[in-house]
Amino acid sequence: MTARKDWERRIGMESDQPLTGTAPLPPPEGLTATPGTALVHLDWRPVNGALGYLVHRADSAAGPFEPLDHLGGDVLAVPHPPYADTLVEPGRTYHYKVATWTDGGAGALSGSVTASPDPNGGRAVTVTVDAAAKPTPVKDVWRRMIGAEHFSLLTWDEPGPGGAHVAAEYAEALRIMRDDLGVRTVRAHGTFLPETVTVRPDGTFDFAGLDEVYDRFLATGLKPVVELSFLPAELAKDPGYTVFEYRAGVSVPREWDRWGDLVRAVTTHLRERYGADEVATWEFEVWNEANLAVFWNGTQKDYHQLYEIAAREIKSIDPRIRVGGPASAAAGWVGDLLAHCRAHDVPIDFVSTHTYGNAPLDLRPLTTSFAQATGRVEPEILWTEWGVTPTHFHRVSDTPFAAPFVLRGMKSALTSTDCLAYWVCSDHFEELGWPPHLLHGGFGLLTVGNLRKPRFWALYLLSQLAGGRVPAVCAGDGGGSLVEALATRAASTVDVLVWNGTLDQSKIDGAPDLDRAVTVTVTGLEPGTYTVRSTRVDEHHANIGRAWRELGGGDWPDDEQWITLRAADSLPIEYLAEVGVGDDGLASITVQLPMPGIRSVRLARR
Repeated sequence: MTARKDWERRIGMESDQPLTGTAPLPPPEGLTATPGTALVHLDWRPVNGALGYLVHRADSAAGPFEPLDHLGGDVLAVPHPPYADTLVEPGRTYHYKVATWTDGGAGALSGSVTASPDPNGGRAVTVTVDAAAKPTPVKDVWRRMIGAEHFSLLTWDEPGPGGAHVAAEYAEALRIMRDDLGVRTVRAHGTFLPETVTVRPDGTFDFAGLDEVYDRFLATGLKPVVELSFLPAELAKDPGYTVFEYRAGVSVPREWDRWGDLVRAVTTHLRERYGADEVATWEFEVWNEANLAVFWNGTQKDYHQLYEIAAREIKSIDPRIRVGGPASAAAGWVGDLLAHCRAHDVPIDFVSTHTYGNAPLDLRPLTTSFAQATGRVEPEILWTEWGVTPTHFHRVSDTPFAAPFVLRGMKSALTSTDCLAYWVCSDHFEELGWPPHLLHGGFGLLTVGNLRKPRFWALYLLSQLAGGRVPAVCAGDGGGSLVEALATRAASTVDVLVWNGTLDQSKIDGAPDLDRAVTVTVTGLEPGTYTVRSTRVDEHHANIGRAWRELGGGDWPDDEQWITLRAADSLPIEYLAEVGVGDDGLASITVQLPMPGIRSVRLARR
């Protein structure tokens, strides 16, 4: 079957598309619209219990008010204010309302506010950092997990895209995730593929292929997420119902007991081969995106049965093993799965779901309510897929635009989730076909050949923040909505990470009117002299795409071009003028920050 068209129609994009039957909450109060250069900055008071907010806009006070579509291809609701509307034109007036979003969909609209972009907005933002504040730990949600193509690529012996050695480069990509970003676990589809599990004539299972794959994977020093997918043809009700180039079976089981047999067998086998204590540290996730027909030809009720059988089998073998789901597209089915587990006393240690083109929604109201109603430990929230786009071969994935997007999402997730796993680490990826050329819009943080894309450098800079988090307040023309910041303090350093980015994917190639001058002011410093170290990610810095275009582009580099590209595969460090700090404890630095762009600044006391 053809996956793309069904897949691109993600759940929850329309304002009237409910995810469950939960009653809507009242609209937010205090909506304001502040004019800015090439934007309108929207803010409002959060509503207790909201998962997010859907911004609506109209050209007149009479409407119609339609949800703003920032072209991310997935959920349109944002998790919190403020919001920068950059889909604006000079001289036009816009009218705004905001609805609260729950797992029952969007509620009533708020009162309206009106604004026009201001051509004289100033194009300047201030970031004020309080270095005297008590640092708090930074929750490393980006390190908990990363996505990857199916692990059997570790055994791929045939020449791959551009003549690459797939197995070696894929293993190297995993090691880069571990060493450069600190990633601890990896999630991949296809634990049950023809090359990993064989159904014997007597109905038992041979996991020799899975053993080879997992042996090689575990040699990287990472832990797997055991995604219980997909279904061997011998167990499927419709063996011809498949997805991807590797024809993964996504039919409901012919006999539900056989699904339980498979889950029990693989859990027992993994414990016997790798040790019960080790496997008890792995997450087991049930299926992938069953709320999309392309991944499941059953109903939601069928998925609940699939989940319940798997969870009970796993827990009967070892209660320590963590199990969860629904691994859904577009934040769907989460509340419904929790309701099923509550009603039928089904184990669930984490909820998992996916979203693209936006920061993740805040699902804590769902998990908190579940814990309060059941008396159980609150399930963790794992976003096991996330990225700038859900669309294969989309050029945004190779551009600097995606770099501040990554930081926006990660900052948002620091307080609302336990894991935000970027999908995926490497462009060695065959779902809808192998890469046709070097920069083809692949999902990977790394190209074939393991060159680092701008998105990789965003996560790298996040990983370089030293010490604990201290307050960083953005103000000015787009401050807090277009330009955001994170700051940390260690024993002798203060790190400030500032980025300029919009969700609006009509601006993939940048927008000069959204460029900003950013003044970083750090207060509470000890008197003395400070060195200032800086790095940049933008069109002209740490952008392997530009380096490839300057070599002429094309399909694949020749040997000489590979040498040039590897030399360009770096994040250059710049040293700005030293700053002296007096008794007032203040230091200020002004930098130019294009949209899209990232700037890191480290002050170190000499």
